[in-house]
Amino acid sequence: METDLQHLRMAIELAACARANGNQPFGSLLVDAAGSVVLDAENTAVTTGDCTGHAELNLVREASVRFTPEQLRPLTLYTSTEPCAMCAGAIFWSGIGRVVFALSSETLGAIVRDETGAWTLAMSCREVFERGGRPTDVSGPLLEDEGRAVHDGFWEHPAA
Repeated sequence: METDLQHLRMAIELAACARANGNQPFGSLLVDAAGSVVLDAENTAVTTGDCTGHAELNLVREASVRFTPEQLRPLTLYTSTEPCAMCAGAIFWSGIGRVVFALSSETLGAIVRDETGAWTLAMSCREVFERGGRPTDVSGPLLEDEGRAVHDGFWEHPAA
């Protein structure tokens, strides 16, 4: 559990870096069974103009090039915020076997406050994984206060 919390704090630090780099505050890392970070990624959606530039998807793209699904299965993806449906699908297809997140998508939805619903795809990653043909272990939310802090003030500006 302590190892999970340490890695989540690293993911939150990556989210802060993404924000400092002009992107939405999300960060992810991939960790092997020995606890070593194999890859990390930030959200790049704003600076690249690619709406799919989520931290988890950026990480999965790189991981899928470097590793086979069999190599990815025992790895853990740590992420600052619960993966969206798109990212959960990518995680599932990659074969990564475990996901740990800090901030829940439900809490993020309350922070973002999209009253129109036009930019919301409200679905837990657990729901996506449950539809898959093999299990994906999910832990979270953990460290919600720390995960929320990186979002403070970010979503108050319409251009964000």
